[in-house]
Amino acid sequence: MMCEGKSFYVWLMGLIGLIGLLVLCLWLSLLPKSPSYSILFISIETPSCQNDTNKIFYSLQIENPNKDSGIYYDDIILTFLLDGQQEDDDKVGDTTIGSFHQGIGKTRIVSDTVNSKPGALKPLLNAMSNATAELKVALMTRFRYKTWGIKSKFHGLHLKGNLPIDSDGKLSRKKNKYPLTHNYKNVVKSKVKKKH
Repeated sequence: MMCEGKSFYVWLMGLIGLIGLLVLCLWLSLLPKSPSYSILFISIETPSCQNDTNKIFYSLQIENPNKDSGIYYDDIILTFLLDGQQEDDDKVGDTTIGSFHQGIGKTRIVSDTVNSKPGALKPLLNAMSNATAELKVALMTRFRYKTWGIKSKFHGLHLKGNLPIDSDGKLSRKKNKYPLTHNYKNVVKSKVKKKH
């Protein structure tokens, strides 16, 4: 009689453990992944005279890797810098990509131009002639997931990247794309507009 009661409790504990393991696996499979951002193309237009501003042509790829979650983005602030510091002297130019929704598993490519501050790219243009030019990029936004009709809380995102520039003013083709990552010490502090 005592053995039967004990084996029932062992069976019940095993069942509870199995259900707990299944719930954990289900939760991990539904945990959304962060969107990924990559620079596909950069071209720096050389000004015709010394006082003109430079234009930076860029293509930014935004990927939603999730198979069950859409992503709602607030405005995305994309900033180009000379050496990635926080001072305004190093900021070449910036642009804002308006808020949008990205469907499940979708990829979006944003191509546009940024006007640089007058004379801001002069050190970069000099380095381009030596084939040692590097432009930095910083991206800030916040977003939330929508999974099974339920929106998550907002997640902030601060990404950075180094972009090698060839002597022709274009992004080096050593890679097909240059991913933006979290592992960069100096982040540009800009404010992202909050949407209600």
